[in-house]
Amino acid sequence: MTETVRPRAILVAVKLPDMDATAADASLDELSRLVTTLGYDVVERVLQSRSSLAPAAVLGEGKLQALAKLTGGSGRTGPTIPGARRKTEPEAELADDGGDDTDDDDTDDAEHGADGDETPHSPEKPNIALVAVDHDISPSQLRNLERATGVPVLDRTGVIIEIFHRHAQSREARLQVEIARLAYEAPRLRESPKGKERQQGRGAGEAALELDRRKIRDRIAELRRELSAIQREQDVRRRQRRGARRVALVGYTNAGKSSLMRALTSSEVYVEDKLFATLDTTVRALQPEAKPRILISDTVGFIKKLPHDLVASFKSTLDEALEASLLLHVIDAADASFPQQLEVTRDVLREIGADQVPGRLVMNKIDRLSPEALAELRAELPDAWFISAKNPQDIKSVRAQIIDFFESRYAEAELSVPYAAQRLVSEMHEQGRVVSERYEDDGVKVRFRSDPEVLDAFRARLSRLSAV
Repeated sequence: MTETVRPRAILVAVKLPDMDATAADASLDELSRLVTTLGYDVVERVLQSRSSLAPAAVLGEGKLQALAKLTGGSGRTGPTIPGARRKTEPEAELADDGGDDTDDDDTDDAEHGADGDETPHSPEKPNIALVAVDHDISPSQLRNLERATGVPVLDRTGVIIEIFHRHAQSREARLQVEIARLAYEAPRLRESPKGKERQQGRGAGEAALELDRRKIRDRIAELRRELSAIQREQDVRRRQRRGARRVALVGYTNAGKSSLMRALTSSEVYVEDKLFATLDTTVRALQPEAKPRILISDTVGFIKKLPHDLVASFKSTLDEALEASLLLHVIDAADASFPQQLEVTRDVLREIGADQVPGRLVMNKIDRLSPEALAELRAELPDAWFISAKNPQDIKSVRAQIIDFFESRYAEAELSVPYAAQRLVSEMHEQGRVVSERYEDDGVKVRFRSDPEVLDAFRARLSRLSAV
């Protein structure tokens, strides 16, 4: 059977002064995983140290030429005009960014060491399908890069939106992604080929461009109305679950939330080793089922530099975290950058107002750690839960600790239930823990533990019965 050949991609990044080499490499590694999730094979990385992104095309002239050799592009950011004199590289560099490039593009890597430019190896035959930039760039920078390289360019936000677009399954997720995609594309209309053509004529062209933008605004408004209708239905379902004990799994994308969800609920939740494999909230009951029932919800994963429009559009999905009684922050313990990932998760939770919900750290994938690394991590995070979602014993432990969390808030009281109202005893078994039952002449004396509000509700019902 012939193996399908995946399209090839090149990553581009600028290491800015406020980034160390480790952070720059980690960010590029993450972009590589994003692009791989999108369906490409990453074959090269182009990294340049600069004081800022070059205004014209992100990279300085020399590094841009090196990138163009990899892609088979012209290396020029402007439209080709027959007979026009091409600027020399120093002239072009000054025109590009006013001489702001603090690093010489042609300096040997050995001089820079870890902080120097990564010099790509030119392939024998350029057949690059995508250039992915590890920054949010302006529409003109994106357009200039496409001109210089001759291939499509996506910035980090564009890559994430495209992944969301491909992975959205439910109607709600598809609407949310479409809103974010249109909001991303609207300011880029002028820089699109069609937009450029229209500008040449001005007048009618400008009117046509504004018409396109108005169509996008109208479409976004229409999508938001549809989304509001779906979210009202979701709110009804959430209100129906409001009395239930609820746990939300939150964390960085690919930390293992869906695997943990599947193990805790014995459900066929979709699991795949890709970023953003889960976009839709899934709610299932903890299994074996606890009394009272405990619901577990899986939420969309977070990521560094998650586009604000996507955070906003997925707010209804993240409301599961806001309305939960307990948040489990699932962390990939084997990922060296997990402290930064945890901070990203906390930032997003703060943004949606869920940072006050009680939470526990769940250090997942400990099966990938050496005994020494695991011991060191346990000492560093003594209150965290250390597990592998693949280990049944670890899952039993997580289940017990979830139940203990809810029961730790219980109050206890002895209630006298008349024999004529013994159905209340059955309800107590459903809504808390019955410690003991003692049968006496006037009824059943029940030692009952539950949430204080549940106890108050039973006291009120028994008081009304005794008054009759």
